Amino acid sequence: VGYATCSPHLAETRAVVDDLLKQFPDTELIDARPLLPGVGALGDGPDVQLWPHLHGTDAMYLALIRRTA
Repeated sequence: VGYATCSPHLAETRAVVDDLLKQFPDTELIDARPLLPGVGALGDGPDVQLWPHLHGTDAMYLALIRRTA
């Protein structure tokens, strides 16, 4: 599942994903960075936060989640 939002706020990005991972312990994050080849400054992953001043985009967030069981 891909979770994407155009928000810079942790409450709408990583906190949502962290809550989902806690609620469903048979899930994990997949590294989203390979989906954005050629885009620099993506951080340590596995999720991605794009920033206007770094990437020339809106403040977009992407996390990829899969079931492990």
